[in-house]
Amino acid sequence: MLRNVLGKTFRFLGYTVQYGCIAHCAFEYLGGIVVCSGPSMEPTIQNSDIVFSENLSRHFYCIRKGDIVIVKSPNDPKSNICKRVIGLEGDKVCTSNPSDFLTSHSYVPKGHVWLEGDNLRNSTDSRCYGPVPYGLIRGRICFKIWPLNDFGFLRASPNGHRFLDD
Repeated sequence: MLRNVLGKTFRFLGYTVQYGCIAHCAFEYLGGIVVCSGPSMEPTIQNSDIVFSENLSRHFYCIRKGDIVIVKSPNDPKSNICKRVIGLEGDKVCTSNPSDFLTSHSYVPKGHVWLEGDNLRNSTDSRCYGPVPYGLIRGRICFKIWPLNDFGFLRASPNGHRFLDD
């Protein structure tokens, strides 16, 4: 009897570890569902919207300008942020706020990206903390899941004029 109970317990533990490893790999390398909070990406993503984030792009270095990404916060490594990629390494970006009288520009260093929220007046982004290392990118948001009336792929940036091609 004890042998039977131990056998079932070890089998259960074995399956739990196997399925735990599969789940970990799926969420780490394939993607997952993310609940976004805060006003920095409005109107594209509202507070409490639910989105799907895929993680393969970051592993294959397929992140492009205009993509919305989930990133480990440079200010607080325990939290993630959701921002739009404005510039990739070597790109010239506008580093000033839209309300500034004089505009300033800078180049994104190698291995970094420039991130900004769509709500420029209410976003803490690369204009505050500078370029973000590519290694902090966790995934790329593909489409919105919730609310259902907004289900689908995300719209283009309302700040497209900030993308510089020089």
